[in-house]
Amino acid sequence: MLLFIWFVVTFVVSYYARELSFKFFGWPFSFWVGAQGSLVVYVMIIGFYARFMGRLDVEYELDERDD
Repeated sequence: MLLFIWFVVTFVVSYYARELSFKFFGWPFSFWVGAQGSLVVYVMIIGFYARFMGRLDVEYELDERDD
């Protein structure tokens, strides 16, 4: 699912963002979608993945923290 979200944000949104021709803080909105919006989604994907893998480590007793 995370790979599908990455694909959509990277390729699909960027492709269709070219049609958005209004200005956003003085720059074309497509620039903001490609440059800023995608980075926010990438960071959220990384955060979700790290938290999910941490929970799996605890569940299967592979946690490296000192008890």
